[in-house]
Amino acid sequence: MLEKRGSLLGANRDNIVFLPFPVFTKAFGEERSLTIVVATDDIERTKEEVRAVLRRVRRIPPGEEDDFAINTQSALVTQWKALTDSIFFVMISIASLALLVGGIGIMNIMLVSVTERTQEIGIRKAVGARRGDILLQFLIEAVVLSLLGGLIGLVCGFLLAWIISMLAHLPFGVPVWAIVIGLVFSIGVGMFFGIYPARKAADLNPVEALRYE
Repeated sequence: MLEKRGSLLGANRDNIVFLPFPVFTKAFGEERSLTIVVATDDIERTKEEVRAVLRRVRRIPPGEEDDFAINTQSALVTQWKALTDSIFFVMISIASLALLVGGIGIMNIMLVSVTERTQEIGIRKAVGARRGDILLQFLIEAVVLSLLGGLIGLVCGFLLAWIISMLAHLPFGVPVWAIVIGLVFSIGVGMFFGIYPARKAADLNPVEALRYE
């Protein structure tokens, strides 16, 4: 009897049975595709030994190519790394596009805010607010707006990872440095796309701003 291992990526790892090879070939025939797992400490030497045995068993004449494949753990790791690198590149591209769209949205919101608060800006300048004060005010508003969006994104990411973990029975974890980088990027996007609206607000003429309706 084997210990229960549960499911992995939707596949039941307990649906397994061991039987002698002659019994298998008698029950299912010899033409079926087989995967043989070999544990070893010397991969290269074992590869050559396995290749020699398989060529002899399968009666492959010298000089002809193998009609089987030998995959090592390092090869599987390389394939997995190539797959994850491709997924990482796609995710970075999607995230960059989302940052651009979100930044443009923040800039448009701030421009509308500047237009709607033109008289407020004029009053502040009339009572002594300097250009830097107005610039800092609207820049902080843009950063706060972007930071709130980043926090909402983190919460949604945690929930999505948790749901996938529950469905696929896989552990998940988010490193602290990833959270920090995400928040820093959110602040950076707010500052970058908030500079233009903030400068536009800071450059308003107080007399014209007070007359604005």
